[in-house]
Amino acid sequence: MGAHVEILEKLQGALQAQGFEVYPFQICWYNGVLDPVFHLSYPPDTLAFVVLSAPSMFEKSFKPFLAQHELQSLRDPIDQCVSYHMARVKERFSAHNIDVIYDYELHPNRRPKVLMQTAAHVSGAAYYYQRKDVEQDPWEKRKMYGVCIHPRFGGWFAIRAVLVFTDVQAPGLEQTLPIDCVPSREDRISLLENFNFNWKDGKYRDVLPAKEKYSAEQTLYFTTPPAERLNLLRLWGQIQPTPPC
Repeated sequence: MGAHVEILEKLQGALQAQGFEVYPFQICWYNGVLDPVFHLSYPPDTLAFVVLSAPSMFEKSFKPFLAQHELQSLRDPIDQCVSYHMARVKERFSAHNIDVIYDYELHPNRRPKVLMQTAAHVSGAAYYYQRKDVEQDPWEKRKMYGVCIHPRFGGWFAIRAVLVFTDVQAPGLEQTLPIDCVPSREDRISLLENFNFNWKDGKYRDVLPAKEKYSAEQTLYFTTPPAERLNLLRLWGQIQPTPPC
């Protein structure tokens, strides 16, 4: 059994009960589909994992985190929760060197450190639907952004981080292709148009019948502007009111 199998099983044991999913990939799979400017600077067969949050993460991880930890007011609460669990992973794998790259991290020139949707696609976690996946697309010169769809959650999930085990090579890891769960041209057009033109209404998330979706409470939280989320959590009684000066 390769080291990657043991690490995957241990990671799943640490994160699945918290509402996270992990999918392994080799760095070369990611670099192989991108221009050099986006490449990750690790040996080709270095082991990495994409970390997704399932809809259940809100109840299983986020609410308990709020109850047990004091928030840093200048950081997004969800980001703080994810960071806490990734720190626990690093403690659990203290014998390894792990680089954690979060979805919101940017280089000084504002380029993302990792293209998370590409990483999700090459790991087999979710299919990254892009303009090139639509034959004879109808959008002419209009720019269209792509979106990942999960075979069980549809669009009701988020890509939170990439973990790079910098000291582990996984030449024996076999690539799993993502499930093409939106196979028709018409549905792909609808998906990309809903995502690009009306993403706030969340309709793109329901491109397929999801087996698990965000609760009404979770949906309200994520549709609330980030600057107002702390006040929403206070209103719900999830965190204590700010004391007067």
